[in-house]
Amino acid sequence: MSFASHMSTALDEARAAAARGEVPVGAVVVGPSGDIVAAAGNRTRELADPTAHAEILAIRAACAALGQERLVDHDLFVTLEPCPMCAAAISFARIRRLYYGAADPKSGGVAHGARVFAHRQCHHAPEIYDGIAAPEAEALLQAFFRDRREGG
Repeated sequence: MSFASHMSTALDEARAAAARGEVPVGAVVVGPSGDIVAAAGNRTRELADPTAHAEILAIRAACAALGQERLVDHDLFVTLEPCPMCAAAISFARIRRLYYGAADPKSGGVAHGARVFAHRQCHHAPEIYDGIAAPEAEALLQAFFRDRREGG
């Protein structure tokens, strides 16, 4: 099987999140055959749930669809570097590979900040590929926050 990026679907989820007034982050769980198992965008405001990040929602949906608590041999595409909470969930779910777009020096938990996967206490660290469609992901985030600052 050849590699196929599913970042375009994650970006669609991020755009949908922005349209709902959520921070534009999207995530997609891909199964071993390359098929999308679940996709989600941020819904923290809509659900009044601080844990309703795109990654958490996509992991929950994939686990529910498959009837299992671990996603061994599954990959996750996300538009923004996961925060420490999401990085921990990725580890607990045993995600095989993490592909993410924009870096998050302020709140990231993979390459910045907590660097969750680098800790000895981390039971599982996925393969990590960063910078996938980063310009598009960054543009979405910058436009969203610029509109908020300008009262949009």
